[in-house]
Amino acid sequence: MDSERPHLKAALALLGRPGSRQAIATPAAVLDLDAFEANVALMAERAKGAGLALRPHSKSHKCAWVARRQIAAGAVGVCCAKLAEAEALAAAGIDGILITSPIAGPGPAARAAALAARLSDFRIVLDHPDAAAELGAAATSPIQVLIDVDVGLGRTGVSGPSQALATANAVAAQPKLSLVGLQGYGGHWQHMPGAGARAVAVAEGMERLKACRAALSEAGFDIEVVTGGGTGTFSTDAALGVLTEVQPGSYAFMDREYREALGEDPDGAFAQSLSIEAAVISANHPQWVTVDAGLKAFSTDGPPAPAADREIRGLQLPLLRRRAWAGNAARGGGAPRRTHRLCSWPHRSDVGPVRRAAPRPGRRAGSRRPDRGAGGRHSRRTAVST
Repeated sequence: MDSERPHLKAALALLGRPGSRQAIATPAAVLDLDAFEANVALMAERAKGAGLALRPHSKSHKCAWVARRQIAAGAVGVCCAKLAEAEALAAAGIDGILITSPIAGPGPAARAAALAARLSDFRIVLDHPDAAAELGAAATSPIQVLIDVDVGLGRTGVSGPSQALATANAVAAQPKLSLVGLQGYGGHWQHMPGAGARAVAVAEGMERLKACRAALSEAGFDIEVVTGGGTGTFSTDAALGVLTEVQPGSYAFMDREYREALGEDPDGAFAQSLSIEAAVISANHPQWVTVDAGLKAFSTDGPPAPAADREIRGLQLPLLRRRAWAGNAARGGGAPRRTHRLCSWPHRSDVGPVRRAAPRPGRRAGSRRPDRGAGGRHSRRTAVST
């Protein structure tokens, strides 16, 4: 079990001890529970006010504990990008799962069919008639299907009404499959700076989704669900009235990429609840220090991660030294020393599941390591996922 792993066992033993955050093994992703819970509540309130079902995407956290908190706040379920993520969450007791990426081949079809037989509410997107045939052949129980529509991202989805109709007819030909809706996700819109620019882009993409819905409805298909959207486009998604369900995910943790893109827009009204904590393991060099957080702790598809510590100004983590990042720092004043703990804001927050927790005095904090797994349990002041 995860709780028997040495670093997790040591962290669990620290729960409830004042100042124990300074003793957890690093690198660790630390979750501020006050900010996290406020974010979860705010998105649930926004979705309810707009009359939209909320199905948060779990790709940021891949954690049953987080999923439970989101569902308890009003979400109808969660989204998963991959079968493996859905299988892990299902094993931890999460129901109401939508797989948002199409599958290909009899092997994945069999795994999807097994999930459908196991869960009371399982849904999956398809974007090709052959996928419907594969899933239908594997099905042992009814499976709810949505057709994935390319709204401009160019990644997956049918290209237009003709392909949507072909896929819908293939679904209808399978006795155990039922078409319940459409999906249209524009990931390329989410980080566009400026609410106006995002609104224009979303409106254009939603025309593709509307065209497919109209063609299917005209052909006699009952489209109950139209799902998509994200953290950065919620306001426009709600205003356009095309979607019946939204799939935001990053709002729970937020990150610097979203913070910088959304700014003071209403869609950016979420706190950055996730930070990365590392320890200085060497401070011998006059121009930099080296910490124990490397490529697997920080996202590398964006700018350097700035230190969140107020007492250390100008420190960034831009240079790779073996397995550790080296941060430029002026000597003297607030320069970090060996064993010093550094907290930084990640460029992207899609780093892995919550694993363990230790609170900062006066605050509620959950700590996680950037590795795999799913599950959850928690106490009043801390969040621990096993």
